Amino acid sequence: MIWEPERLDDQQHLSEGDPGGMLLAVAASAAQVRTGHRTAVEAGVERLAEWGRPRSVVVTGMGGSAIAGDMLAAVCGNGVPLPLMTVRSHRLPGWVGAADLVIAVSCSGRTEETLSAATEAVRRGCALLAVGSPGSPLESLARQASAIYVPVPASGQPRANVWLLTIPLIVAAASLGLTRADQALFESVAGVLEDIAHRCRPSSESFVNPGKALATELAESLPMIWGSSPLAAVAGYRLACQLNENAKYPAVFGELPEADHNQVVAFDGPFARRDIFADTPARTLRLVMLRDTDEHPQVARRREASERIAQDRDVPVTELAAEGEHPLERLASLVGLGDYASTYLALGYGVDPTPVTAIAELKARISQ
Repeated sequence: MIWEPERLDDQQHLSEGDPGGMLLAVAASAAQVRTGHRTAVEAGVERLAEWGRPRSVVVTGMGGSAIAGDMLAAVCGNGVPLPLMTVRSHRLPGWVGAADLVIAVSCSGRTEETLSAATEAVRRGCALLAVGSPGSPLESLARQASAIYVPVPASGQPRANVWLLTIPLIVAAASLGLTRADQALFESVAGVLEDIAHRCRPSSESFVNPGKALATELAESLPMIWGSSPLAAVAGYRLACQLNENAKYPAVFGELPEADHNQVVAFDGPFARRDIFADTPARTLRLVMLRDTDEHPQVARRREASERIAQDRDVPVTELAAEGEHPLERLASLVGLGDYASTYLALGYGVDPTPVTAIAELKARISQ
């Protein structure tokens, strides 16, 4: 596969190279926010307030569904008055019990690990909220347990429905007093995503299109994606996963300050320095720094120093800054751009961004 940046401004290629419609799915993010909010309200998610505040909130899910739990934690922030964690496993932690709220998220409603953890939650007497496709095994489980179920109208790949799956969790958190979120906020977040969709639209040429520009910077590099706050780290993890699934492209994820205690040393390794005398250009590291307005002062210093160290060693640096006041707005500004960039990176390499053949093959093998 060869990187050909001119493909990004070839409208015929963008259409024919994306038969699954991943660009259209990303463009629908704003609509997902509105639909997710409406569906959550109609499902009665706000009734959680009647149950009282739980001891903890445990989100269980996998892949593109599990990121909803990470996004929930990022929006609630460090000031949240109870533990909030995401479990990517068949099993819940041993301490989870009747005093806790378990939120099971599965785009298909059929994810093996999520169904296993949700069944365990019911058996332990946990309060249960579930989000997934209508008519699915997850819905049957939730209905039998008299739990609240949000039947989201998802289509396509789970990762392409991230806002549809995440917004009901934000509505739930707001009903429990864990964050501030109302109709005006969701409309504002939808506006952020609509603005990104306009600037990153396929007909917008590369030199003014931030999604295509970021894809071009990432191409032919090994991205080390770091977040400078918990919120930026979630967006960074999302970008790394999107590069994996959409572009079938490797990426290294890290979060400051931890990355400065290990990953920074890679700037002294074989992928860091360019050999200008090489016959063919080699792939080199690129530091992709996602920054947030809510940085710890010491982390801000580390971010600046890390970028200087990278540049001193000829490692190119891309910095993406979150925009907006509310954490959900800032998260949307980073996630929206990253979703476009990963899709354009795939198309620039001539890769269909939708299929995940290796995942399908893996599921087939373990089902035998």
